[in-house]
Amino acid sequence: MLLVVGLVIRAHGVHGEVVVDVRTDAPAERFAVGSVLTTDSTAVRRLQTVPAGAWRPPATVSVESVRPHQGRLLVVFDGIYDRNLAEEMRGVLLCVDSETIPPSDDPDEFNDHELIGLAVVRPDGERLGELLRIDHAPAHDLLVVRLTDGRTGLVPFVREIVPEVDVPGGRIVVTPPEGLFDL
Repeated sequence: MLLVVGLVIRAHGVHGEVVVDVRTDAPAERFAVGSVLTTDSTAVRRLQTVPAGAWRPPATVSVESVRPHQGRLLVVFDGIYDRNLAEEMRGVLLCVDSETIPPSDDPDEFNDHELIGLAVVRPDGERLGELLRIDHAPAHDLLVVRLTDGRTGLVPFVREIVPEVDVPGGRIVVTPPEGLFDL
């Protein structure tokens, strides 16, 4: 599974630097010099109409240099040394394979991809649904659950409501307050 760690916003300057919006908790590790990132340009509509033989972003890029700039990163990728090529990277997602990310040492910390697809159950084992994704809200994270009746429910990811996460057992135990899924 590919995990997005950044998004190329635009070219910066004339020497191939690009502005990257960081989408990871570990930017120093993901964007270290020498890091290889997978590119995903399928979401970029303008690249779908590029004529055959025209330059397209490579399948992988290697970080040659990186520096912080106004809450984002300025990155130069190996082989992309002019503004025109850098501008062609606009809108490209930068990804890593989830297999390369080690699990956290903290038993109360999880990577999103470890939880997606787990069964969401009550303490008595009654299945409520399956975890679709985690939304990272300002106050606390929200578990987005596809309920067994097909609706989508939001569960605050706090210990009072989510007392147990059992990744090896494939389940997340929740004690939903009265009316949480009634909307």
